[in-house]
Amino acid sequence: MAILDNLAKAAKDFFIEDDAQGPAKAEAARPLPGAAQPPYTPAVPPTPAGAGTPAAPTTVTQAEQRHLDHIQSLLAGDGKDFMAYTKMVKSMSASGLSGPVLYQTAFNAFAAVTGLDLATLLASAEQFEQKLVADRNKVLERHREKIGEIQIPKAPPGPIVQLLQQEKQLQADLAELTRQLELKSQQLLAAQQHLQEERQKAGAALASYELANATAATELQAHRQATQSFLAGPTSPFTTSTK
Repeated sequence: MAILDNLAKAAKDFFIEDDAQGPAKAEAARPLPGAAQPPYTPAVPPTPAGAGTPAAPTTVTQAEQRHLDHIQSLLAGDGKDFMAYTKMVKSMSASGLSGPVLYQTAFNAFAAVTGLDLATLLASAEQFEQKLVADRNKVLERHREKIGEIQIPKAPPGPIVQLLQQEKQLQADLAELTRQLELKSQQLLAAQQHLQEERQKAGAALASYELANATAATELQAHRQATQSFLAGPTSPFTTSTK
């Protein structure tokens, strides 16, 4: 039992150090404004016995530091909960323990320090899970409100909602201008058809006039020539009688 006593002592020192320096470390972890953000690598829990090899941890480069800080604040406990237990598991895994031995040893040490049983520990884990789910639902609701899918009463519209309203108004204006353009196009087509008809009428009238004028001129010239020939010629009785 000396091993368990040593583990219990190590766990006690672990909790004391965590409680005394936890807030200070959390405060120091927040970067200064404008400072470069280091890439965040999520922790991968040890593989339980019988499970397959876990995938390699993925480096998160797109997550904002404020989101990581927010999640960290949600998972901050009092040192006697499931998150403290997981810290102990991670600490002991560095010594080479894994699988059931790791989790059983960590639980024995954790229970020796905190006095919590397995049911209480698992209930604590469920509370953290519910907290994450509730926070995610709240964030999703705000996101849906930001993009205009839902509207929260008495909440001022966000930039996306304002842009959606502007887009809707511009689409309505464009539809009205399109309607007016179609109407003017129809009016222009009607005016062009009317103009074509009037030009045809004017052309037909001019052709009719030209025909009448040419006919009259031809007839007049024929009568003039006949009159001159028959009445003013050398054999004309009018010419003889005058002599």
